[in-house]
Amino acid sequence: MTARIAVFASGGGTNLQAILDYLGARGDARAGDVVLVASDRAESGALERARVAGITASLMRTSRTPDAPTPLQLVKKHAVDFVALAGYLRLVPTEVLAELPCRVLNVHPALLPAFGGAGMYGDRVHRAVLAAGARVSGATVHYVDDEYDRGAILAQWPVPVLADDSVHTLAARVLRVEHVLYPRVVDAVASGRWRFDVRPRAVPEAASFALMNWDERRLVQDIEQAFGLEQ
Repeated sequence: MTARIAVFASGGGTNLQAILDYLGARGDARAGDVVLVASDRAESGALERARVAGITASLMRTSRTPDAPTPLQLVKKHAVDFVALAGYLRLVPTEVLAELPCRVLNVHPALLPAFGGAGMYGDRVHRAVLAAGARVSGATVHYVDDEYDRGAILAQWPVPVLADDSVHTLAARVLRVEHVLYPRVVDAVASGRWRFDVRPRAVPEAASFALMNWDERRLVQDIEQAFGLEQ
């Protein structure tokens, strides 16, 4: 049976789209289907992406939407097995984490534990990386717990920081890796190929990340081989 996946998002939903595209391309080999997209923001582009894809789109309860269902109510109503956060800017309620132990994942646009924590999202992360003079950034997929960006790390992939990088050029480079890495880890964990025990997966030292001109096919191949995610 395929897992029933919910995606929580606050923004435009590009990681949601990457998940939908990857699962769609997997066909019958996919481990799950996205059955719900929920957001804390009515203007979230992720909700429109869900509607276009024919997926249930729902607001969740906040102080601005007191009549909307809570995250836990949505999870139960749609019989969700697994939650993927895609630019979701709030803490996941503890009752959802209790309902789905080790079945809530997030992707962060830096190499945690550096440049994470409350308030560290989007351009704020990349601005901090540049201000620190870091030469490497990257993407991290991790389990979600009751603190921002502190859950056990499942997978990371490094991205070079170039001398002439701006916040936007670095963000674009990291996002490309997120769009490759995150859907594959979501599918692998949902399938049980990666069990729900905590096993950090760091990129092998031998893997090249000096990729100023990334070939998309090579990037996909390197990530799949490094983490045993080959289709």
